[in-house]
Amino acid sequence: MTTFTPAPAPATSASAPATDLEQRGFAVSSLVLGLVSFVAGFTFVVPVAGLVLGILALRREPSARTMAIWGIVLNAVMLAGTVIVGLVAAAIGLAALPFLPFVV
Repeated sequence: MTTFTPAPAPATSASAPATDLEQRGFAVSSLVLGLVSFVAGFTFVVPVAGLVLGILALRREPSARTMAIWGIVLNAVMLAGTVIVGLVAAAIGLAALPFLPFVV
């Protein structure tokens, strides 16, 4: 009597473990948004999105901790710079307001 051993089932993409590169999406996105916000100039939306992605990456992706920290730092610096520049511009605008001629 012969015994039959079935061949192992091929691994599908749903059951295969994710590679280390696939698990770094949030960290890479945060780092890229931090670099883009430095290159592209002062914006408010890009650093906020990068900061959120960096915080999510710290919690979900322990293998990409360094990239997540760099993304958080870059985005936080740009966000603080944007807020400071906005406050200074508002203060200068309010200080110059009494000196503007009135248009009747």
